[in-house]
Amino acid sequence: MAACASRELVLRLHETLERGRIDAAAVRSAVLDADRKVRRSIASLTDASGAATVALCAGTGASLSRWLVAWVGDCRVYRVSALDGAPAQLLTLDDTYRHLSEQQPPGGSLDDPARMVGNGAVDAPNVRHVDLGRDEMLLLCSDGVHKHAGAHDIARLLRGSSPLVARCMRLIEFARTSGSNDDATVLVVHRAERARARLVRLVSIGALIALVATALLLLAGDWVTAQRLPATANAKVQP
Repeated sequence: MAACASRELVLRLHETLERGRIDAAAVRSAVLDADRKVRRSIASLTDASGAATVALCAGTGASLSRWLVAWVGDCRVYRVSALDGAPAQLLTLDDTYRHLSEQQPPGGSLDDPARMVGNGAVDAPNVRHVDLGRDEMLLLCSDGVHKHAGAHDIARLLRGSSPLVARCMRLIEFARTSGSNDDATVLVVHRAERARARLVRLVSIGALIALVATALLLLAGDWVTAQRLPATANAKVQP
């Protein structure tokens, strides 16, 4: 059910947000609408529960220097500056029982996500605006990455002259060798100095990038995700 919830969530978010102007209200509405539809879809198939965490970034201007960042659960978004040695900056705050000062269920952990899309627990999706400078990156990642890679590790592994997809793979491999056996998903937006034609295409579809991850995906599913990174992670844009 976790994989079903993830697929349904991606479908619903794109379906809603690609229809019109993207702003904070539209993103909040889209996430809440997806929560209801994912819950109904799962209920029509089984009595089992299913839900997903999500992190979403959407460019809001022609220059793509201003972005909306939204999240539910413990997927994270970081900003990586162009300055060598600077750590990645965390832009989100995990919706865990610890951070929300709520009691975890029996057998659960304070660091488990207390909010997920698809179980009816989302009342106010987190949304904020962030700036993205030239040659800076936005990283969207699942807990299978950020629980095993610190801010300095993330920045060091994503900087460099090698292809962006290779740097993404390097980050996933670092998380794996550091003990991660959970879903390890990475998406990166790089505001580069080239590829104006790609910028036009991105703006035309709202520059919507959504990451959905669940803690219940199998290890085999992680490698499928990694194999698909070349088609999704290597996004370079220019004002």
